[in-house]
Formats: sequence, C-alpha cells, structure tokens
Amino acid sequence: MFTKKFIQALSLSVIFLMLSYSGIFAQNKKYDVVIYGGTSAGIASAIQTSRMGKSVVIIEPTHRLGGLTTGGLGQTDIGNKHVIGGISREFYQNIRKHYDDPKSWKWQDRNAYMDEGQTRTEKGEDAMWTFEPSAALKVYHQMLSKEKIDIVYGERLNRESGVTKKGNQIESIEMENGSKYTGKIFIDATYEGDLMAAAGISYRVGRESNREYGETLNGVQANKISASLRWTLSRNAYNHNFIDRVDPYIVKGDPTSGLLPYISEGPPGVDGEGDNKVQAYCFRMTLTDHPDNRIPFKKPENYNELNYELLFRNYEADNGSEMNQMPWINSPMPNRKTDTNNRRGFSTDFIGQNYDYPEASYEEREKIVQAHRDYQQGLMWTLAYHPRIPEKVRNAVSRWGTCKDEYEEGSDGWQEQLYIREARRMVSDYVMTQKNCEGIDTIEDPVGMAAYGMDSHHIQRYVDVNGFVQNEGNVEAHGFSPYSISYRSIVPKKEECNNLLVPVCVSATHIAFGSIRMEPVFMVLGQSAATAACQAIEEKKAVQDIDYSVLQKKLLDNKQILKNK
Repeated sequence: MFTKKFIQALSLSVIFLMLSYSGIFAQNKKYDVVIYGGTSAGIASAIQTSRMGKSVVIIEPTHRLGGLTTGGLGQTDIGNKHVIGGISREFYQNIRKHYDDPKSWKWQDRNAYMDEGQTRTEKGEDAMWTFEPSAALKVYHQMLSKEKIDIVYGERLNRESGVTKKGNQIESIEMENGSKYTGKIFIDATYEGDLMAAAGISYRVGRESNREYGETLNGVQANKISASLRWTLSRNAYNHNFIDRVDPYIVKGDPTSGLLPYISEGPPGVDGEGDNKVQAYCFRMTLTDHPDNRIPFKKPENYNELNYELLFRNYEADNGSEMNQMPWINSPMPNRKTDTNNRRGFSTDFIGQNYDYPEASYEEREKIVQAHRDYQQGLMWTLAYHPRIPEKVRNAVSRWGTCKDEYEEGSDGWQEQLYIREARRMVSDYVMTQKNCEGIDTIEDPVGMAAYGMDSHHIQRYVDVNGFVQNEGNVEAHGFSPYSISYRSIVPKKEECNNLLVPVCVSATHIAFGSIRMEPVFMVLGQSAATAACQAIEEKKAVQDIDYSVLQKKLLDNKQILKNK
C-alpha cells in the first residue's frame, strides 16, 4: 500500500511537471553565447563557441536542426569550393566519410551514383557536396555530440516583447512559453532575422533601386531579352519564363473575365526601380524513383485545377520546344534520391505568394507555408497525372514520389522547412553590394568568402503590354571571382546593439545577398560570428570594437579562408 505522504509527494511532482511543461515554471538560464536559430549557421556558431571554451545554447523554433541543409537542399550552390574552409568544410568532409561507409548505401550501389549537379565532386577530393537530408542531419548530430552545447527545440521568440535591452545591449530574450535566456553575446542565425528585428536593428525587405548603391542588377528586371542575346547579357528575365503569347485571362482573350490565379494586378514597375517584393520560395523536394521507398504524388483535398491553368496553356502554346520539357531541376542525390528545384516558367516556385512572410506573425507564416505546400503538392500531382499535361512529361514525373525514409513520420515525405531564399536583410555600417561581388569595391575586414553568382529567382507574375503573361525578377549573373565578406556586414550599427551578430540576414543589397545566401557561406559566417563573439567576451568590448587583427589570426588558425590567394 502507498502511504498518504507518498501519494501527496507524487501528486506534487506530477503538478510540478505539468506546470513546467506549460511554461509557468519556465527556465531562466545564463550563457556566454545565445544562438537563436538552429540553421547551418547556428550549428557552426555553436560548435565554434564550444571549441573556444564558452557556454552556449542553440534555440531552434522547430523540432529539427539544420534548416535547409537538412530540409532538402542537398544540391546547394557553391561556386568555387576551394574558398569553403573551417567548420563548413569539415561538414562536407564528414558527409564524404558518411558515404564512404558501405552501410550508408541502402537503395543504390555506391558506384552507380553520379552527381550531375553544379557541385560535382572532383576526383580524389576530401569532401562530398551532395547528400540526403537524413545524412546531413546525422552528420550534424555527430559533430554536435562532440561539443558541450545545450540544444532547445520547439521554442519561438516572443517577437513583441521578448527582447530585453539595457541601452544598446541585449540582456536576455524570452520565448513564447516564458523561457528566458540571458547571454553576454547573442547570434541571430534565423533565415527571417526575427531576433535582429525584435532587437530594433535596421533592416529592409525587398529590392533597392539601382541608383541607391550604383548597381545595375537590382530593382525590377522586366526586360525579357531574346534567346540570341541571353548568353552575352547577365541582366535578363529570359530564364524560367513562359512561352510567348500565353493568355493570362480566365476566359482566353477576355480581360473582363479576370486574371488567372497568381498573376499580379497592374504593371511590374519601372526597370531598375526598387520595391518591397520578395523572390519566390519553394520546397526543395527529396524525391525517389525506387519503388520500395517511393510515396506516389497525391492529389490535395483542396485541389483547384484553375490554379494550374497557366501550366496547361504554357504547354499548349508551345511551338515544339516546350512539349517534352520537365519543369524542374531533378539533381541526383545518393540512394536514388533527388534535390528537386524550380525550372522554367511555371514550376515549384510559388511566385508572388510570399511578400508578407518576412514580417508576418507565426500563425500567418504557417498559413503561407501551408499554401506553398498545397500548391506544390497539387503541381506534382498535375504533372504526373493530369491529361492536359503532355504524355511524355506525365510518364517521366509519375515515376517519382516523395521518400518514405526522409523527414518526420506522418509527413508523406514532405519537409517542414520552406526554402526562405530571402527575408529581412540587416542594414549596418557596411552594406555588401554588386560592386563587392564584381571586385570593384574591396574590404579590409574579411570574415569569409562568397563564390556563387548573383542570383535572384522571379519575384512577380504580370501581364505585359501585349496582353500576355510574364515572370519578372530573375537574374543569373556569373563569371566573377570569389570575393570577401566584410565583418561589418554581420554586426549591427553600434548605437543599435553592441552584442549581437547576424551571419544569415547579413547587411547586403538584394542582388549581393543573392550571391552570399548559400548554406556553405552561412556556415562560414556562423563560425566567424562565434569567433568574434568569444573574442568580444574575452576583450570585454562591443562586437564592433574588437581588435580585427586578433580576429583575423583566430579565423586563419581555424582554417577559414578570407581572401583570394
């Protein structure tokens, strides 16, 4: 028989656990470095902080670490891989070690795998640059397990009143459930820049005009150039656009019938002028054609055929070049899987449907994410099974499906992480621009390098002066050398905050951010941010006032690559 005291003690314990879970007894913990966002940058920041002997916590709002790297982006764009150093390169070296193990090859023979993408592994290279999301997650957990790092899942920042500042210094941040984290230095490693914004840091959303920073590739990009010129000019809206003369109206030729879904009202704007619109998001799908691991594409319950009328018309307006084209980039990953991305005029990018996302509430963001998932699930079912899709396309797409062994149980193989290509961008004392990318402007305080072209996906879909549908916003400007990223671009203005670093939503124009925004670079900047954070603690200085020569030596000692040799 249980005693009365035992039952009372047990009851109190149960009540305490319930109250703790509900947030009434929320934790209040102190750290040297508090990292909000368990993205690739956040992970690199935490590992570096631990290695430098400082206490650190990662607070991840979801229940999965790694952001896009573990969320489908296994074919990340890099450019020149030789400028990826430090913890970032360690990750890719560990990916190589993972796939060197024969047990990692369940659905495919190792010798049968060939990376056909932009990050093709060179013969004898020590790293591997393509991978399954589950492999990336496993490698991250292995790397983190060797360090002293606290990891908190499922806690979101109270964006209204959760940042406590004294003057220009953050003292603590509070989550929606009441948990509070006090730190000496804070790092915002989110794709959205939520901590940065809540701390009162200057930022912007959308495109600058070309005039503002003396650029040529920013702002509205509505000039669709001819096919004969597209290889010689970098500024264009040719790629990923519609066949000529695709009708935009619900009833063909009748403007009074209204526009088809996802077409903006009004003109696109003056070429080169700025706006507050955001380049398109999508899910980077992990697909497989292995029959034992494939989940066939399903027709969503809220499917609306009209949402895909532009896709049908784009095929039906074809003069022969489009009929057998797949509207995707289906890059092979190990184990007969893919990283599938947007391609051509109507594809996985949900153009124009994300403008509110950067500033939206959590609930509003969830609705936007679900709308993207509904759209993309409907798109894949349409491509695979709808009779108005060319037979060759249907036959090719229906071979594929999502994977049974990726992502969370009950997800039907669809990830939680949406590809947030761009949201907020900090405005600090130094703004990276097109001139930095092209080597016209150079900096004296490098903390890493970027090497990919200036890249923007489409931003809006509109009706041109001839009455036909067009996409606007695509820029693909390549052909320049790797360039250095300024330390000043990852720290705010001192008068706004002296103990925050921002390695993801860096201070850059829209078009420069289009080059910087690659996962390997975010890891590089995350490591550099953590190194600076630890140095600021040791020197008892604002992050803006640390001795750069000391920082530079530490970065080089940790195998970061800071400038062209």
